[in-house]
Amino acid sequence: MKKSIDTSEKTNQKFRDKVRARGIDVHACFQCGRCSAGCPVTGFFDLTVMEVVRLAAYGREEDLLASKTIWLCAACETCASRCPNDIEIAALMDVLRELALRKKIAPAEPRVPVFHQSFLRSIRHWGRAYEVGLIVGYKLRSGDLFGDMKLGLQMLGKGKLGLRPHSVKDKTGVEKIFSGQGKEYER
Repeated sequence: MKKSIDTSEKTNQKFRDKVRARGIDVHACFQCGRCSAGCPVTGFFDLTVMEVVRLAAYGREEDLLASKTIWLCAACETCASRCPNDIEIAALMDVLRELALRKKIAPAEPRVPVFHQSFLRSIRHWGRAYEVGLIVGYKLRSGDLFGDMKLGLQMLGKGKLGLRPHSVKDKTGVEKIFSGQGKEYER
């Protein structure tokens, strides 16, 4: 572990109950380290995946919600697939991001939620990602208007970005998900 974790503080039972209510058993972790060893983006984290799980078990909500790790997790589920105790670590990261947003805690990586919002708006409107619209929305919201312009122009030149959006035929399933009635919310 990168830094010692003080476990003597009073734990946050309410936070641990929220995690448990989502069906995530962080107490099943015996710190084997497979999750951290397999994570493809762990080099960018301030806490390893294993530390996130341990801090969640201790109820250390403030430490977790202030970390970069919860925002940089790619949700690829490599950690969960390697976990011998089937801990849903990507779902834990989702819970942590949701809590941070609800509590209006400034994200340690502010551009990640901006991109997330732009992506969801694209999905909600078209039923799928409309890349050019997603890029424009993200660039306007983030204020980074020219950061990747060279790459964008190269992709456009190679036909990798369609200028016209394509909507899915039946958006009722997408509408159900956004209203909280879809299969996504049954997990």
